[in-house]
Amino acid sequence: MLDFSKNYFELFGLPVGYIIDKNQLAERYRELQRVVHPDRFANATEQERRLSMQGAVRINEAYQTLKDPIERARYMLSLNGIEMDAQQETTRDSAFLMEQLELREELEASRGKPDPYAAVADLMAEINRRISNMVGQMAVQFETPTPEQLEAAREILRKMQFLQKFRHDAETLEAELDEAF
Repeated sequence: MLDFSKNYFELFGLPVGYIIDKNQLAERYRELQRVVHPDRFANATEQERRLSMQGAVRINEAYQTLKDPIERARYMLSLNGIEMDAQQETTRDSAFLMEQLELREELEASRGKPDPYAAVADLMAEINRRISNMVGQMAVQFETPTPEQLEAAREILRKMQFLQKFRHDAETLEAELDEAF
């Protein structure tokens, strides 16, 4: 059965690091799920079935966390003793916040453009590019994390959360446009 004391990286047999091999992660996920799948424990004791279910839940949680760059960063910060409340923390970078306001205005204005889908797609491409850049910055902060680098990672994570929310809002607008036609 699973060792519940292992962190998510150890559970998947991966080195602790921000950049991960997603194929290796997915392969290891399937292997672990096969080991603890509740169907394999149908004739087992109640305790073994419960442990199997707990193992499957833990593996799913670990997989969802490690495959998402924002959740992975939050988890790595927690491994380093930094807990973040995603709802309460915000960046203090006023230039970044102004950019966010401008992007939101552009998103709202895209409704009235001749090709609103293209306008939204352009904004989403820009957001994806920015998130990719931040993923690279995040990786650097976690290479040999000092307190200063962990604080920098925390700030990058705050910004990534803004961009993720914007991407979600852009996807919502795209769905609204679909419904309007």
